[in-house]
Amino acid sequence: MRLIYSIAWWFALPLVLLRLFVRGRKEPGYRQHIAERLGFYGGVAYDRGSSVLWVHAVSVGETRAAQPLIDALLATYPTHTLLLTHMTPTGRATGKDLFGTQSRVVQSYLPYDTGFMVGRFLRYFKPKLCILMETEVWPNVMAQCARHAVPVALVNARLSDRSLNKALRLPGLFVEAAAAMSCVAAQTESDAVRIRQLGAPAVHVTGSIKFDVRPPSEMLQRGATLRQQIGSRPVLVCANTRDGEEALILDALLQQNRPEILLLLVPRHPQRFNDVAQMISARSLQLARRSTIGSAEISPDVRVFLGDSMGEMFAYYAACDVAFVGGSLLPLGGHNLIEASAMGKPVLIGPHTFNFADAAENAIAAGGAQRVTDASDMWQHAIRLLDDVAARTTMGEAGQKFAQQHGGATARTMALLAPLIN
Repeated sequence: MRLIYSIAWWFALPLVLLRLFVRGRKEPGYRQHIAERLGFYGGVAYDRGSSVLWVHAVSVGETRAAQPLIDALLATYPTHTLLLTHMTPTGRATGKDLFGTQSRVVQSYLPYDTGFMVGRFLRYFKPKLCILMETEVWPNVMAQCARHAVPVALVNARLSDRSLNKALRLPGLFVEAAAAMSCVAAQTESDAVRIRQLGAPAVHVTGSIKFDVRPPSEMLQRGATLRQQIGSRPVLVCANTRDGEEALILDALLQQNRPEILLLLVPRHPQRFNDVAQMISARSLQLARRSTIGSAEISPDVRVFLGDSMGEMFAYYAACDVAFVGGSLLPLGGHNLIEASAMGKPVLIGPHTFNFADAAENAIAAGGAQRVTDASDMWQHAIRLLDDVAARTTMGEAGQKFAQQHGGATARTMALLAPLIN
């Protein structure tokens, strides 16, 4: 089955490359470093005399989540080089923002999942250990790591019922890949149970590393500056929204007779920033954009402030009063609510949070989050909290306590990785 899978990759490659160029119209990063995606790394320099620890974080969320682990690896193994790979330009840009000043962190794209390309990648970098973040398990990556005697650890691992069922339908690919792992650090016991069903050995529950992420002081300062530009208006941030959600949120906004409330809207994907701006203008809502506002004050007439920047999510959370975490109004699985909770903000989430099921339910049980049924319900809950300082403060403090109590996953993960490195 893996042979058929590999042949399919080669046949699909022209379409995959064409898709890069098409996406590159809106996001130029997709047209850069294409040679790396094909397994050619002559332009990537690193200290060949050092041992390489390889961390794969596919995109923005995984890269942010990896920060505490990467910091711990750099501190614990000062003579090693850390190779950080991605699949998206936004993930790569996030990695550069977080680790661009670290000379021992080298970035590249992971090649497409063919044996030839992955083999070239492994021969060039010669990593001592492969650390995959969350769910990124590729059949040929696993097979080539086994062939080159590179142990593989899946960390901060999560697996939904939906993903498990898909994987079990292709056992020749994903069950075989899971069996090749050296160890797994799962976020929750539920994730561990599902991962064991795939046949992965040495599955441990370590918690989510995302609870160990701390907001950078620079982002807190940016958030404070942004809040000064906004003024005393109540602010609802809708963060990490996905295609289809912005229209629902904006239409529900039009039904609210609360022009003093500022909607801070932050789409998940940067290639959609302009599309969302057009949605806002089409509804005759006064718009300001983060990319053009500079240091000017935001006019009281502005109804929607578009967060069209990368790497500033902590600043947006710092500037808001209530946070809604997107990807959850539609059946998309939701996004990370821990950042907002850690900032002491009351959190609202939609009905679809299967990618973060345990974190969502635990946050709700702790009193730091509330689930809403749809966009209109979300606005009603948000308005209630914006009007009630005491309720907002209590809920924010409960969320912050929830985030603090679940820390420590980085240390537990490092203890699992130590035997593989040493």
